[in-house]
Amino acid sequence: MINNQEYITIELKMEEWNMKKQYIKQFKEDAVRYYVDHKELGLAACAKNLGTSKTALSTWTKEAIAHDGEVPTSRSGNYKTDEAKENAKLRKELRDAQDALEILKKAAI
Repeated sequence: MINNQEYITIELKMEEWNMKKQYIKQFKEDAVRYYVDHKELGLAACAKNLGTSKTALSTWTKEAIAHDGEVPTSRSGNYKTDEAKENAKLRKELRDAQDALEILKKAAI
């Protein structure tokens, strides 16, 4: 079991390694809306207020302009059928469950 101090240490290590954050579509759209509504603050200040990078906010803004205000997510729309999309979702859920099981096995040792 990870205690609070170990958790904080892990969080700090993740930040040191500059691990890529992943954001949901709604957050990206809200971030773009915030930036558009507060342009006087500038890109850097808006990104800082949102807790994201200038590069990410800039990219989301450009994508929103190109897609009529909607920010596309990674791999969205790459499936030929709903069945293919569902299969990909289920494969991801299976991988996540397998990863969680592996972590639990290691913790039990």
